[in-house]
Amino acid sequence: MFNFDIYRILGACNPSFAYQALKTENKIGVMLPCNIIVQEKEKVEISAVNPIASMQAVKNEKLSGIAKEIRIK
Repeated sequence: MFNFDIYRILGACNPSFAYQALKTENKIGVMLPCNIIVQEKEKVEISAVNPIASMQAVKNEKLSGIAKEIRIK
């Protein structure tokens, strides 16, 4: 059995940004950068997906502005 450090996955989707992205690309739901992980090792680490990199994989230029706004927030 693997012994994990303290590890949490938090769902943090912003409904208004998710809605904007879904109106632009109906399959973007699988690529939305909604999960954030928090883990405690020697210190607390917080990790999240870069929304620009995540949404860029879909190849829809209209998502670029939304991804940039999400990254800023």
